[in-house]
Amino acid sequence: MGKFFDSIQEQHQAFIEKQKMFFTASAPLTADGHVNLSPKGIDSFKVLSANRVAYMDIIGSGNETSAHILENGRITIMFCAFEGPPNILRLYGKGYTVLPGDEEWAALAQNFDILLATRQIIVADIHKVQTSCGFSVPYYSYEGERDQAYKWAANKGADGLEAYKKEKNMLSMDGLPTALVKPGLSTRKWSH
Repeated sequence: MGKFFDSIQEQHQAFIEKQKMFFTASAPLTADGHVNLSPKGIDSFKVLSANRVAYMDIIGSGNETSAHILENGRITIMFCAFEGPPNILRLYGKGYTVLPGDEEWAALAQNFDILLATRQIIVADIHKVQTSCGFSVPYYSYEGERDQAYKWAANKGADGLEAYKKEKNMLSMDGLPTALVKPGLSTRKWSH
């Protein structure tokens, strides 16, 4: 029942814009490396064009996606319907990290409400879109956003957040460097 597309169609973008949550998946090249799967919320995802998307990434306990896309570029982003008609939509692409101060930051940041805890913007060039049924995804009701991340960031303050990134966000759990270690290193050289 799955269908494949070479770009994000209008109906895909409309579906994406209605979702309150998405998931990102990435992995290192080594066979024993850990696959990462992360849930994302808040209004942090934007379709920039039919083949380019970006999401605002906030500081967290790890920075796996940044490390993986710095190493190999691969990223999958998934949306699934928790209300309305069943649907799963996956975006397959090659990504790269844009940090505050990078050349692209100012233009990309205009797409988001930048938060104190914004760590980076992840950009992905999409080469394949897949939709599938989602018949087994249960219904869930959206009740609102959690505020813990905002309170945590405010409590840490700008200096505390920088220290936290240096302690927790420089290397992946497999020891790969993140873009925070190698700022300005673009990975847009990745091909399909």
